[in-house]
Amino acid sequence: MSYDRALTVFSPDGHLFQVEYALEAVRKGTCAVGVRGKDVVVLGVEKKSVLQLQDARTIRKTAMLDDHVCLAFAGLTADARILIDKARIECQSHRLTVEDPVTVDYITRHIAGIQQRYTQSGGVRPFGISTLIIGFDANESKPRLYQTEPSGMYSAWKACAIGRSAKTVREFLEKNHTDELDKEATIKLAIKSLLEVVQTGAKNIEIAVMDAHAKVRNLELSEIETFVDQINAEKDAEAERRRTRMAATAGAQASMA
Repeated sequence: MSYDRALTVFSPDGHLFQVEYALEAVRKGTCAVGVRGKDVVVLGVEKKSVLQLQDARTIRKTAMLDDHVCLAFAGLTADARILIDKARIECQSHRLTVEDPVTVDYITRHIAGIQQRYTQSGGVRPFGISTLIIGFDANESKPRLYQTEPSGMYSAWKACAIGRSAKTVREFLEKNHTDELDKEATIKLAIKSLLEVVQTGAKNIEIAVMDAHAKVRNLELSEIETFVDQINAEKDAEAERRRTRMAATAGAQASMA
């Protein structure tokens, strides 16, 4: 029996193959990272190269769900559009019903719930996207960062990566992230981590920054290029220091011999 033909049928070893195939679609998507600092949270996404006659403004990998909540995704863009629309409707419905904005945890659970429902009934397929959701809750200065998966699982993170080469980027973040990052250091870490997989530099990177006032600002290309130049200068300086140390060590060994 082909256990990957039907979404609702488990394989003998406990797998739902359609959900795993959806995760594979996420891994083939462009990379997205989220980094939480002391009082700021940053989303960075890898942009595909725009065709010569395309309008770059119509190709976005980040979206605002509410005034204080922003989402980035990796995977199938058409699936993301549907999920974003559902989440925006829920944000507005919540405001009308209880006269308060949604918390970041609430809208994350709502999105994860939608994704989970599409893994449990016949005639549908799972959403082929993972999301990173950032924001600030009302009257709080602590930034929030969550991830959701096609299976409907969600979790909170200090820094996370999804999409192409996510494992490599996540390992880089684990080595370099600290809890007390300021705004500039948080932005720099997000760009650094993306440069691990983006070979074309600043022109294929999009950065959204949300500060404690829950205001989101997308960095201009010139600002991203400035950060990339700083990062490259730091790498060159580190490489030069390493060469100097190696030369000094080799000289010391030669004199001892």
